[in-house]
Amino acid sequence: MALVELKQIRKEYGTGEIMVHALRGVDLTLERGAFVAVAGPSGSGKSTLLNIISGLDTMTTGTCHVDGEDLTGMTAKQLSDLRLKKIGFVFQAYNLLPVLTAYENAEYVLMLQGVPAKERRERTMELLSLVGLDGMENRFPRELSGGQQQRVAVARAIVAEPALVLADEPTANLDSATGGALMDLMADLNSRKGVTFIFSTHDHSVMERSHEIIRLRDGLVVDEG
Repeated sequence: MALVELKQIRKEYGTGEIMVHALRGVDLTLERGAFVAVAGPSGSGKSTLLNIISGLDTMTTGTCHVDGEDLTGMTAKQLSDLRLKKIGFVFQAYNLLPVLTAYENAEYVLMLQGVPAKERRERTMELLSLVGLDGMENRFPRELSGGQQQRVAVARAIVAEPALVLADEPTANLDSATGGALMDLMADLNSRKGVTFIFSTHDHSVMERSHEIIRLRDGLVVDEG
């Protein structure tokens, strides 16, 4: 069974003459273990596509299945539960909680899931070590570089072992060397742990490291492979 399956996804905003067609009938199938870049210029529909896959936005028409679950008609509570259990996020702006340490930020999803404290600590410390943050677990976001903050975000995204990680422009606020190192890290996690990644990007270094590139233009898939 495919991990992500979209059929004829359309997304429209507004009405009448100011109607925006963000997606115009997207078909997409992604298998488990994929490492995929969704590329295209600003306004092509990249972020909208990721938001629909995550249930953060609703489609106008079409169907979306994630890990065998049909998002169509799900309640807000059901979508929230799906995200908590099955989807990790890496955001362009890191989205770390400034009052929490690196460890507490990375652990946060496990706390929401009700994972026992001992197991939380073991899994969180393992992930922080895996992303190269040994000895930095007690630092607050303001005490970390941009690249280090994004590594905390990656640890937070995968510590709960989700079926899927969605990364929206993950290298946009990083210099090229740091962005490349971050992509190499995620590629290693994809290979070692089988984590499925979908990136939205216009960064060529992200595309070069991806196993597959899906190109969007004006809300349509114009190339895949």
